[in-house]
Amino acid sequence: MMDDADSSSVEGIEDEAYHWLRSHLSGYLRFDGERVAIKVAPAADGGLVAPVMVAMLMAADTVLELPDDGDNDLHLMVSLERFDERTDTAGWADRWRTYHGSPPDVNWARVIVDASKYRGYFIDGEAYVRANLLAAVEGSLCRELNSTARDAVRKAIHGQYRTDAIEPTVVCVDPSGFDVRREHDVLRLRSPEGFVIADLASAIASLNEIAKG
Repeated sequence: MMDDADSSSVEGIEDEAYHWLRSHLSGYLRFDGERVAIKVAPAADGGLVAPVMVAMLMAADTVLELPDDGDNDLHLMVSLERFDERTDTAGWADRWRTYHGSPPDVNWARVIVDASKYRGYFIDGEAYVRANLLAAVEGSLCRELNSTARDAVRKAIHGQYRTDAIEPTVVCVDPSGFDVRREHDVLRLRSPEGFVIADLASAIASLNEIAKG
């Protein structure tokens, strides 16, 4: 039986791995001896979506690598489930475009995480499936922040990353942070511990706190 300390440690690693994934949406997909650059986007239900090559869909084993310059690479054993953009009522393809622009491939897939390896730990894929509890109001929050709080977003980016963004665009708001698109990438602004975003006021308060670094 797992004691409370062990359970807390596992939950901490799972939480860290999840936030690593949310902060690294560009990586590589390994399949059939190939290693191809890929970008993923999170869906409101907690899943991932990506444009993929036909060969990726046909591969028996696929691994999503989200690398780092250090030792914190995240390796996700994934399954790809193809979907047709013409019947994409959930807007998964459009969400990817909101994050990354024009897709390099015309085939679309849900990226299902089966298991992963992070910092020597094996983590079940379910740990990465966290639905956005703000999905119903996410669109309005993004529009409000992009129209009235862009300066707060810029300051938060500088506070967390010590870099600047000329025209940052908030593309996601969830209880634990923000996804912000810049010219060439997407940054994750993670709310400080103790901050839970529930509405516009708490979103702006979180951005102001992130800006403090």
